[in-house]
Amino acid sequence: MRTVLVIDDNPAVATALDLLFGLREIRVLTAQSPEEGLSALEREDVGLVIQDMNFTADTTSGEEGVALFRDIRARHPDLPIILLTAWTHLDIAVDLAKAGAADYLAKPWDDQKLLASVENLLELSASTREVARLHDQRRRAQRELESRYDLRGLVFASDAMARVIELAGQVARADVPVLITGPNGAGKEKIAELVQANSAVKNGPFVTLNCGALPSELIEAELFGADAGAYTGASKAREGKFEAADGGTLFLDEIGNLPLAGQMKLLRVLETGRFERLGSNRERQVKVRVISATNADLPAMIRDGRFREDLYYRLNTIQIHLPPLGERPDDVLPLARKFLREMAPDGGKRLGEDAERALVAHPWPGNVRELRNTLQRAVLLARGDSIAVADLGLPAASASAAHASSGGDEPDRAAIEAALERAGGVLAQAASELGLSRQALYRRLDRLGIKRD
Repeated sequence: MRTVLVIDDNPAVATALDLLFGLREIRVLTAQSPEEGLSALEREDVGLVIQDMNFTADTTSGEEGVALFRDIRARHPDLPIILLTAWTHLDIAVDLAKAGAADYLAKPWDDQKLLASVENLLELSASTREVARLHDQRRRAQRELESRYDLRGLVFASDAMARVIELAGQVARADVPVLITGPNGAGKEKIAELVQANSAVKNGPFVTLNCGALPSELIEAELFGADAGAYTGASKAREGKFEAADGGTLFLDEIGNLPLAGQMKLLRVLETGRFERLGSNRERQVKVRVISATNADLPAMIRDGRFREDLYYRLNTIQIHLPPLGERPDDVLPLARKFLREMAPDGGKRLGEDAERALVAHPWPGNVRELRNTLQRAVLLARGDSIAVADLGLPAASASAAHASSGGDEPDRAAIEAALERAGGVLAQAASELGLSRQALYRRLDRLGIKRD
């Protein structure tokens, strides 16, 4: 049930509000002192606080109310608070509004204005608390994953990424090949590192080979090594990646680019642990955990005769699919802030609100790699401490989406005054109509010199 806590030393105020809100099926709790009010907040599920500003007889300074407001805000930062007093101090009202007070009404209050404000704030409070509940749930899940697995500094907030990490942590303990699928730049190598870090060979070497970065005639030499004279330019024997990874993990990125001859030899190594260097007849024995990754459609390549079906099933004992960044927007800002800390460790750069909205609105076809490059560009171009949308260099569509989500054009004096008039002076209602947060509306009132009754 919707619940309001009234903190006022005058019992008549509590009685009047109980009758008023009872008509709207709003439950009223009462407290006659700041101490009682704070205690009630610890025991009860409250959606809104209405508090007096003075609790001691013959006191009109409002200092007691300010102290109570700050105590509530410190303990319950998302809880809306309406300030109610017979002694109106505009300077205090402005200061507390900037600190997050939802509204400031003078006694005797207007019942309709107060009801409108309370109804609006309770609805917002329920929505905010649901969002906070989901965030808390995610934070608990993240802490639990961090306690069970070595995440290698992986930053995430989305449920999709949490599922990927859970699966990677589980399969890490099994000595079987793992295939990681997903688009380029999504972070497949980071998942491979996570599998290695939680495996039985976590203290062994972690060796990587990008099969798409080498000419096909050199890939076998890279994988298996070569004796002197095995090919043009091979003046001395060289160790391959399998030998280097012995006792650890070999990560083969873009496995779809491996030529068919190399695929056949790779299959043999996976089955027997044995191979020969190019130009050599001597077999070598290794113990290597193979993790491969691809952005290619391997089943389609099998149908076209470009990838061995038996190798596919050997590599694909366990498959981990990493979704593109555009499908997990909750990860965008945590990743962006991480990159900023790495690029500007002195804390000299931060993201502006519009820049954050633009980052979330962008589809990120280049995934995490594109996000890092975007932040690197912004750090170099931003003239001040705050990174703006223009510094990001994103397409106009993303900037427009960010602008739209912030309410479009900034409302002018006439629009604000008209909204206040329609809302009967209830700031929370006017802010909602204008598409602004209450704090954003307070800042505009202050900047435009608009006073309220």
